[in-house]
Amino acid sequence: MRLPLALLLAVPLYGADYDLILRGARVVDGAGNPWFRADVGVKDGKIARIGDLSRASGTKTIDAKDRVLAPGFIDVHTHLDGIIPEGTIEHSPMVANYLTDGVTTMVTGNCGSSNADLGAFFKRLEKLTIGPNLASLIGHNTVRREVMGTANRQATADEIAKMRALVAKNMQAGAVGFSTGLIYIPGTYARTEEVVALAEEAARFGGVYASHIRDEGAQHADAIEEAVHVGRANRMRVQISHFKVSNRRLWGSSEKSLALIDKARREGVDVVMDQYPYDHSSTHLGTTLPSWALADGDDRVRERLRDPATRAKIAQEMETIIGELGHPDYSYATVASCDFDRSLEGKNISQINRLKGRQPTIPEEIQTILDLQAQGRVTMVFHSMGEKDVERIMRHPHVAIASDGWAVEFGKGVPHPRSYGTNARVFAEFVRERGNLTLEDAVRKMTSLPARTFGFDDRGLVRPGYRADLVLFDPARVQDKATFEKPHQYSEGFDVVLVNGVAVIENGKLTSARPGQIVRRTP
Repeated sequence: MRLPLALLLAVPLYGADYDLILRGARVVDGAGNPWFRADVGVKDGKIARIGDLSRASGTKTIDAKDRVLAPGFIDVHTHLDGIIPEGTIEHSPMVANYLTDGVTTMVTGNCGSSNADLGAFFKRLEKLTIGPNLASLIGHNTVRREVMGTANRQATADEIAKMRALVAKNMQAGAVGFSTGLIYIPGTYARTEEVVALAEEAARFGGVYASHIRDEGAQHADAIEEAVHVGRANRMRVQISHFKVSNRRLWGSSEKSLALIDKARREGVDVVMDQYPYDHSSTHLGTTLPSWALADGDDRVRERLRDPATRAKIAQEMETIIGELGHPDYSYATVASCDFDRSLEGKNISQINRLKGRQPTIPEEIQTILDLQAQGRVTMVFHSMGEKDVERIMRHPHVAIASDGWAVEFGKGVPHPRSYGTNARVFAEFVRERGNLTLEDAVRKMTSLPARTFGFDDRGLVRPGYRADLVLFDPARVQDKATFEKPHQYSEGFDVVLVNGVAVIENGKLTSARPGQIVRRTP
């Protein structure tokens, strides 16, 4: 068994050449190039020199001993701004579950939901101080709620103008792009023309269009084309979020959907994707209901569920939906968090239905879901994908690794393990065990690919002049520990993690440092 290294050895030298020297590392530079051995010098929060530094001095040194040194991982799909109320970065500014997985920069504001005033949000975080670096998109659902609430109708010309102004205001505040969540209310009620018009404001500032597309199953092709159309119309980059085939009847069909991405790229649309390395998804329970039933606020939703005729209509449509998805029952849906009844966390809908003394049928399970929906917010984990599709999508060269997670409060609920172990799982399972990716390509998908897409021109590579966001690890030892049954476990094997040249992980343990910065879009 290989013993841990003595890392971050203090050398109190007056007038040292570098603040930190990492000696003898296997440098995986993030560009997909083969690794090479080198010393790396860090000064003033940046990478100062790469090469033979045997004659140079450092205030601190790390004897890397053949460890891999890579750029800090960039997670471009997170939710740190309120979609999960207790999962915000303001609630957990250290974001320990990500730092321990090697993440040094995070993008929030995905799936159409963001902070409504990013300028004020950024100022609060700078005053608070945070562990990782943070950038944000401005969300479509957020600006639509600000102007229209959750009304199930098309926007007027005046409302479009107001929403455009909100997008522009937040782009001026430093948003890196515009996001949509077209399966969620109220964005699901909007036509493509509205999305194109609002995305145009982000395009004027050089922003990316990041989309949780309108369908990830039977209508996947149409939903991909809609996202491509937004990019083509506005001459902007497109990032399709958590790319997947989320329909049991269509498992194995990812080859066709990936071909649509390749076709769009051949036609000149800069479209890329991100993916988490699991065959389970996670979102709120309301997505199992038809979207029209969720319109006009929580009080109106509860009224619909109390009205027998409307409730029956909702239930009938839910039977159609689960039939189209190909699941025999709702055992594929497990409660991750439930504020009004913690005893339900970790149980699937079929189990909860039996606990209520109901018959094990889909109609009865639907009634159980509607009862839960009427009581409050419930977050779920869904076994919605096939493993072959996960592997095929991961191999595609234009797919970045991203978690779709949040700042988890340790020990609370039974959340999806992706918030703890996404990057470690890729190295342990898909590089080391399955050989699905090479080490160098896995690092590229976590670093330079997302940096290029989101315009982070000083991160994502081990290069002189770049920010010293760095991760030192042994690829033979890195391991995700979080599971669906026991998710609250930090990843292992990341010995050192630097954010802007400051250690947030030393010898595999969290420090108290919070050196993260707000990464604002630059023109």
